[in-house]
Amino acid sequence: MARITGAKCRICRRLGTKLFLKGNRCDGPKCPIEKENRPPGQHGAKRVRLTEYGIHLREVQRAKKTYGIMQRQFRRYFQEASRMPGNTGDHLMMLLERRLDNVVYRLRMGASRAQARQLILHGHIRVNGKRVTIPSLQTDAGDLVEASRREKSQKIVKESLLGKKDQQIPSWLKLAEEQGSGTVVTLPTAQEIQVPVETQLIVEFMSR
Repeated sequence: MARITGAKCRICRRLGTKLFLKGNRCDGPKCPIEKENRPPGQHGAKRVRLTEYGIHLREVQRAKKTYGIMQRQFRRYFQEASRMPGNTGDHLMMLLERRLDNVVYRLRMGASRAQARQLILHGHIRVNGKRVTIPSLQTDAGDLVEASRREKSQKIVKESLLGKKDQQIPSWLKLAEEQGSGTVVTLPTAQEIQVPVETQLIVEFMSR
């Protein structure tokens, strides 16, 4: 499986948006974008005027980096969203939000989406009582997401829940902190998704 490697904080600085790629570090004063909000590199302080193509491309990169997916997978999500009736951009974001690794992160079971993905790949997460190792699994309303019964799995999830108490749980999810589990109450709507991207620019770029 392809994954995004390299310095995570450079990605946020390059895109000019805090994407919360480093877990608890992003919430504290050590976050580089809080200390020096400019592009990385020797010439980062120089003002660069983006072209129209660059503006559209940056929005696509923001969405891809936020959810930790590559171009081919992002293209498949866009094609699926374009076949749905209604606003393609809204459907695209809803598909991305329903990914299992994102749901685990939103429920505070993982400090970041990258950690949530690792928990799933290592078999620490169960969905409706079954062990799941596919981070891109599309969750549905009524699904129960919980830590595996193994002691190690329970410990990892509980530590993450304690460390991310300030993170707000979306209204379409319900957390049972004592049990270390969460439920997908309903499918997310476009109004409930708080991600700093302009979906219209993404649709225009991907439709070229």
